[in-house]
Amino acid sequence: MKMIRFTLALPLAALLAVSPLQAGWKGGKPGPGGQGSTGIQVTTALSDAEAATLVFMREEEKLARDVYITLYDQWENPVFNNISGSEQRHMDSMKSKIDKYGLVDPVTDDTVGVFQNEALSTLYNALIERGSVSLEEALHVGGYIEELDISDLEKAIAESSHADVVRAYENLERGSRNHLRAFVGQIENLGVVYEAQVMLQEEVDAIINSAMERGGKGRGKRRGGR
Repeated sequence: MKMIRFTLALPLAALLAVSPLQAGWKGGKPGPGGQGSTGIQVTTALSDAEAATLVFMREEEKLARDVYITLYDQWENPVFNNISGSEQRHMDSMKSKIDKYGLVDPVTDDTVGVFQNEALSTLYNALIERGSVSLEEALHVGGYIEELDISDLEKAIAESSHADVVRAYENLERGSRNHLRAFVGQIENLGVVYEAQVMLQEEVDAIINSAMERGGKGRGKRRGGR
């Protein structure tokens, strides 16, 4: 089946623009010394932009988890089940940072498909509709999500001045590269050549032609490399 070209690309900046930060600081933004009115101690307060990005990334990881849960229910391909578990860990990582910096968690309802961010809700529905067409399309949805995550995480890393938050984003990005490799591998097993959907083709090729990554050891070695 010919792949349906999917053009609904909603990068981080656009999603933040259409849906302003709904979950703000707990009891007000921490004041001098990092002490908020709730008594949560943080070393250095996040900027408003950093806080908005962190809150958004929590829901974007939920988007990935929820889509994969739904597509696994439909197609019963283990790749969706395996990666949804990883996305839950990504959600948990973002939650730990939200708690540390005294932000309000946007995930007030953990039900699959429920989002505070209206743009993510719209994107979820569009991705599920596409992924329902065929297994091939569902796998391409996985590739789209991981490319989007990588792109957004790279922007988040570049804009963050907090080392612990950067490390958390880097861990998520490494996981997203591995997930992209997994989805592309499944697509190639169907005899289909994967085409980039969000990132530049050369950037995607560099990822899928390198080995799965472990821990914090960088982007891995190219297949066949030593």
